[in-house]
Amino acid sequence: MRIGNDRLASTSVLPDLYERAGFELLWTRPGAAEGMLAAVRGADAHGLDPNDYHRPEIERLLAAPPGTEQQVDLDLLLTDALVRLAYHLVFGKVDPERLDPDWNGARELGNVDPVDALRRVIEAQDVAAAVAALAPGHPVYARFQAALARYRELAAHGAFPAVPAGPKLAPGDAGPRVAALRRRLAAEGDLAPELAEGDAFDAPLEQAVARAQARFGLEPDGVVGPATLAALNVPVGARVDQIRLNLERARWVLHAVQGKLVLVDVAGFRLLFFDGDLAWTTRVVVGKPYRKTPIFRSEIRYLVLNPTWTVPPTILRQDVLPAVRRDRSYLAKKKLRVIDASGRVVDPRTVDWATSASGRFPYQLRQDPGPDNALGRIKFMFPNTHSVYLHDTPARDLFGKAERAASSGCIRVEDPLELAVRLLDDPEQWSRAELERAVASNATRTLNLREPVAVILMYWTLGVDAEGVVSFKPDLYARDATVLAALDGDFSFRRRPVAGRTAL
Repeated sequence: MRIGNDRLASTSVLPDLYERAGFELLWTRPGAAEGMLAAVRGADAHGLDPNDYHRPEIERLLAAPPGTEQQVDLDLLLTDALVRLAYHLVFGKVDPERLDPDWNGARELGNVDPVDALRRVIEAQDVAAAVAALAPGHPVYARFQAALARYRELAAHGAFPAVPAGPKLAPGDAGPRVAALRRRLAAEGDLAPELAEGDAFDAPLEQAVARAQARFGLEPDGVVGPATLAALNVPVGARVDQIRLNLERARWVLHAVQGKLVLVDVAGFRLLFFDGDLAWTTRVVVGKPYRKTPIFRSEIRYLVLNPTWTVPPTILRQDVLPAVRRDRSYLAKKKLRVIDASGRVVDPRTVDWATSASGRFPYQLRQDPGPDNALGRIKFMFPNTHSVYLHDTPARDLFGKAERAASSGCIRVEDPLELAVRLLDDPEQWSRAELERAVASNATRTLNLREPVAVILMYWTLGVDAEGVVSFKPDLYARDATVLAALDGDFSFRRRPVAGRTAL
């Protein structure tokens, strides 16, 4: 059904709303229609397009001379706009399952009746506020929205001053490119406005460069090399879009952030532990771009102290077997044992390593517990089809780097003992000191959690701290463009059952 230039998208909830209302108009209360129009215009604050929610047609009909046909058309458009916008605020506009086959974080409405919920919004004293309340109530979402407002304001003042291409800029340099650098850093707030003029690369400018580099996920060395120059010259409009697409990702998951949760921010190389609010965070190492850490949801059910490590098939095929064929002492160096199908240890000298290249390798390679074990001293297990888990690591130097994409897909945790203490939540039996003693015994031991704890592996290229400092992270796995294109694409509902429905 079309009204003017617009199509009504809701084929189920909209008819049900009118049926339950006795087929009366829904938006007759004074101020209700204007409140819904304000909510539609306010979609912009969520990074959504108000035109997806019939803004031009609603504005036209509100301004038109009153008449029965216009009243009916306006009422239908307002209702369809509410269904559309409510759905996007609760679930997101983009369907992540279409973009990523690994995604399994789809949510349902559960026991919520969408018709009753939307009727309460229509009858609210402040319709615009009632619609806005459908968005995630998590502080992270509010910070993302504040960042969007700030960068739109920056964009309204014009483009960021460009820093011309050229050789590295470092302390002691001077000239027009340094002058441009000062103006650029002042425009985004990394350099105080009163220091924007001048052409000398002094100590305050070095500190400002380091601040910007930290916000861009780069090594904060205070020197403007090619990577820093490229980050500085990203247009402000592109940064606005980066915030918008990450608000969309936030809508996918933040409604589900309740109680205890482990959230791994893959692009940000951080693990965040929520116990209601954010309680603790630590650095992590994630998968290399050609061995991406998958994005999905599961539950941590147990952890293993002093684990053995069985080389996974991909690493075995692509890394370990070629290394053994090149150097037969590789197994001894890595303390790997050859295990047959019966669990018996096999003398590696009896193995025909040449035939292993054909893919018919009949053994497993296993590393015993110890300080050099690839999993370190502890691993955290959650069911998934990717053989991915959280674990300790002996390679501690990686945590000091700004970019920490160095694993084969699993997530290495900088402080795994603290994570274990928080997950076990049993300070009398499993304090940090007790865990350290258990680890020192070198005995493999499985510890079950009292209750499973949700874990979400998520991908955000945006960060905003409690002080409002905005960080733009490198798009490690080149995912942003696809999300943005879908966000800016045509409106559509996701075609999956919602609270027993097959359509909205």
